[in-house]
Amino acid sequence: MPIAVDPHRTFPRRFVPPEADLGDWSHIAPLVEALLAREVRSPDELEQWLLDLSELLAAIQEEGSRRYVAMTQQTDDPEREARYLHFVREIQPQVDRATFTLKRKYLESPHRHGLPRHRYFVLDRHTENDVALFREENVPLFVREAELEQQYQKVTGRMTVFYRGEERTLQQMAKFLDEPDRAVRQEAWELVARRRLRDREVLEDLYDALCTLRQQIARNAGFADYREYAFRARGRFDYTPEDCLRFHRAVEAYIVPVVCEIHKTRRRALGVERLRPWDLRVDPLGRPPLRPFARTQDLISRAGEVFSRVDPTFGELFRFMASQGLLDLENRKGKAPGEYQSTMHERRWPFIFMNTVGVEGDVRTLVHEGGHAFHTLLVRDEPLVFYRRAPVEFAEVASMGMEVLTLPHLDVFYPDPEDAARARRTFFEGIVRLLPWIATIDAFQHWVYTHPDHPREARREAWLEIHRRFQPDVDWSGYELERAYAWHAQLHLFLHPFYYIEYGIAQIGALQLWLAAQEDYAGTVRRYQEALSLGGSHPLPDLFRAAGLQFGLDEAVIAPLASALKRELGQ
Repeated sequence: MPIAVDPHRTFPRRFVPPEADLGDWSHIAPLVEALLAREVRSPDELEQWLLDLSELLAAIQEEGSRRYVAMTQQTDDPEREARYLHFVREIQPQVDRATFTLKRKYLESPHRHGLPRHRYFVLDRHTENDVALFREENVPLFVREAELEQQYQKVTGRMTVFYRGEERTLQQMAKFLDEPDRAVRQEAWELVARRRLRDREVLEDLYDALCTLRQQIARNAGFADYREYAFRARGRFDYTPEDCLRFHRAVEAYIVPVVCEIHKTRRRALGVERLRPWDLRVDPLGRPPLRPFARTQDLISRAGEVFSRVDPTFGELFRFMASQGLLDLENRKGKAPGEYQSTMHERRWPFIFMNTVGVEGDVRTLVHEGGHAFHTLLVRDEPLVFYRRAPVEFAEVASMGMEVLTLPHLDVFYPDPEDAARARRTFFEGIVRLLPWIATIDAFQHWVYTHPDHPREARREAWLEIHRRFQPDVDWSGYELERAYAWHAQLHLFLHPFYYIEYGIAQIGALQLWLAAQEDYAGTVRRYQEALSLGGSHPLPDLFRAAGLQFGLDEAVIAPLASALKRELGQ
């Protein structure tokens, strides 16, 4: 039975005045004071207090989301930048302080223990953790961190190159890496790599400042290093740093050899002795690049058809998003790099941000972000804002899971069966390459934040050692400097520290979903929907179980998946 979702349903304010401006602290402060002053005399009154707090936080978070989206849509617009930074500097610090005080009031309520344990266990655990971590002296440091992160987006958002008589963004250059002519690929790759190198000192300065700042945040909260702090701050209750190291070892043992076999096949097909960095995306048989759509509107309409085939509800929800202007997909100068799904928390709507340039990867990206968007919509009837977000590790199952669930429907974009088969193989080769890259980025962060006050030279050598460990058979000779700073392009390192292993955990879940769908497609989609509709109201392992998946990061889980990937790819 499909889960009913009404995206048109509104959620009128009952506690926050309709006219309140959530970008103005003078409008927020009285509401905070009213919650702090309210006498709570029973579990029922405590639940109502939580609902009012949830409404207030959702309204504030939506204001922040709207300003962030506007800033990333045009990073060279001073007015948008100023509005975003005003929120970061003037509003968010006071919200953080107020939230800490309000959460402490909740924890101290004698009626908390009268609430249903099964309903409030996750909320209690996260609230206790958040209150334990809060330090007043860290509030201005979080502001400074957000400012530095915004500078990374500004620096990278303005990067362009001139190629074939046109100024192009680095994202627009990606399509030339699909060209059969090896000289074209090399030229395009070199232009992008050299453009990034021009700002390497600026980005190194930014990263040094971020590392120093984050280490101070951790020390203020009583932790020896930022890794220990980040695991607590990210609510990683169900796995440890050692589990991540086991993931690295399992990927090295079981996935990297599959990558090497893929590369061996690619070398033979391309007729080259060594693979270079610009040889990894092109079709090895010399066929022209896959171009699944010509216009962004084609991408949107075809994606809607694909989602409908997975389940009619998904198609309806995606078309709703398109009709409401909740998609910004085209790449342009000044737009921040990357892609994301943001949530308008009060309206409980998703927003998808992308940089499409007409390549095959754009389809996968939209499907991926669509999975996040459906997750947001499937849980929109949850009254507590705290539960309308799932743990990131499962939120990424929503997105990566949608990628595998749409595989049987690639003919919408590729009517030629040969093109569809090629896109399918590209997808699975991408997964096999992604897992070592996840291990690379995660292992690098473990090194960075367990070596506080490290010099840049040591960081560069650590990166190169880790890169060689997980990316062993691509020849970078002559491009040693480009390799040493390749990590600058990974925005998570700057904007979302320690947010990358989640992709590995989720990919393990999505691959299990792929195997399950081969046996029972409709049942797998139903369990997927049911698990997504739980939001963040259950612990992470329980969400995996609800979707029919096993939670784990070690070889017992990864080895069978590696075997399945080898069979799929004929390696």
